[in-house]
Amino acid sequence: MGIVNVTPDSFSDGGRFFDPSDALKHAESLAAAGADLLDIGGESTRPGASPVSERQELDRVLPVIEAIRSRLDLPISIDSMKPAVMRRAVAAGASMINDVNGLRQPGAIEAVADLNVPVCIMHMQGQPDTMQARPEYASVVDEVFDFFIERIEACNAAGIDSENQILDPGFGFGKTLTHNLRLLTELQRFTQLRPLLIGISRKSMLGQITGHERAQDRTVASVAAALLAADRGAAIVRVHDVAETVDALKVRAAVLEMSPS
Repeated sequence: MGIVNVTPDSFSDGGRFFDPSDALKHAESLAAAGADLLDIGGESTRPGASPVSERQELDRVLPVIEAIRSRLDLPISIDSMKPAVMRRAVAAGASMINDVNGLRQPGAIEAVADLNVPVCIMHMQGQPDTMQARPEYASVVDEVFDFFIERIEACNAAGIDSENQILDPGFGFGKTLTHNLRLLTELQRFTQLRPLLIGISRKSMLGQITGHERAQDRTVASVAAALLAADRGAAIVRVHDVAETVDALKVRAAVLEMSPS
């Protein structure tokens, strides 16, 4: 999954693709690099980010979705927690929803049930503007697992097909480095529930480990994290550096193909 942030303030590439024409060029480069699907977001969810209005988010993402749909034959995911944005984005050509708020906003779960498209349900403790203040868990793996069980039950009750449900433990969303590493270590536990989408690319946890303060300098660490996630059962990896990640996953696939069954 290649990332197209149509925002002025995303942590890694905020402002670079804010213009729809730049966003389209970026999407085309991600497709050429080997992306299987594209995730379009119009509201930054980095730690400390302020929310944007529904109108602002729609004005940012709809022209980009329409432009990509007219030029590329790739599935498009809308990265949003707002039900109205979900509905308008799917009408414009998106075929998946990626909700960092886990369908907890009023009307979100009903929107997804009506739209009948795949949805990624992410775990987040708190909200983006405050989530990294002092995240605490008795057991982060158990609490994220329980959250998933509750959300799956809510989705099932709302009539969302189980085959349309994808889970994301939410690396960096209300979690310390220790929490993130524990989730990555025990990632396979969640695969018994639903397919997993993992977003670790360029995140601050990798900067803490490697000492690279700039997000753009975390490519190698991001690829390593994507491979570790794939080895632990991730079905989708959401990344900034598509070409590098695709190459690494091709090597992994070749080795697995030669390995004894």
